[in-house]
Amino acid sequence: MTLAETTSTTRIALLQMTSGIDPLANARIMADAASDAARDGASILFTPEMCGLLDRQRERADQHIVEEAQDPVLAEMRNVAARHGIWVALGSLAIRRFDGRWANRSLLLTPEGNIAARYDKIHMFDVELASGETWRESAAYVPGEEVVTAETPVGRLGLSICYDIRFPALYDELGRQHCDAIAVPAAFTVPTGKAHWHLMQRARAVEASAYVIAAAQVGIHADGRETYGHSLVVDPWGEIVLDMGGDGPGLGFAEIDPKRITDIREQLPSLANRRILSKAMTS
Repeated sequence: MTLAETTSTTRIALLQMTSGIDPLANARIMADAASDAARDGASILFTPEMCGLLDRQRERADQHIVEEAQDPVLAEMRNVAARHGIWVALGSLAIRRFDGRWANRSLLLTPEGNIAARYDKIHMFDVELASGETWRESAAYVPGEEVVTAETPVGRLGLSICYDIRFPALYDELGRQHCDAIAVPAAFTVPTGKAHWHLMQRARAVEASAYVIAAAQVGIHADGRETYGHSLVVDPWGEIVLDMGGDGPGLGFAEIDPKRITDIREQLPSLANRRILSKAMTS
């Protein structure tokens, strides 16, 4: 049974973080949040991109980035999920691949502490902003290749990460797979956040007729960067259910309503009306 076939709402929690360069300190923050979320009735906790380690100095970061089986943040959060009986959508961790390069990887944990799904970020953040900020994610990270979804308390959940939000084809595919919700964990810069964050989250929710759940990094971090915050939950009509603002970290809650999904898809059946376009003719 999909979420849209049920009638009861599902309570979720979003952790807005100012992650630093100490993975164990970041893990403690997430563990406390999972405990609080479970106590307050949330079925699943969503955390931001790079929740285990946010460090732009790659030589320093390298000492903390290990293979998935050895990652201490992942191990701790698997134990925490099992201890509190809560799903945890780890926005992403920096994971060392078999070839020594890194993956920006989302991991979905069950209430038993098992890994239900993995998603490696497909689109690399390689940009030069007018503010002077330059980012070359592809210099260290290998892009993923697979679209990933999983059944969760919020129905079929599609996984994506941060910069992915700018590439509609991924969300078109998640819509075709009838996701009830899409996770967009992020560490958005302030200039791009002010310009595009709310706009793109709302657009993706409308296009997929699904909830968008975007846990975000916020504030000034130990490595010197500044992130935008404004963790969001957007409903399938594009209305903002939760906006945690840009002032600082915290834990927010929202309700995912399956009737809202059903009603909107019946009123505006854009998923059913989609056509496959032929290649444009040029001369």
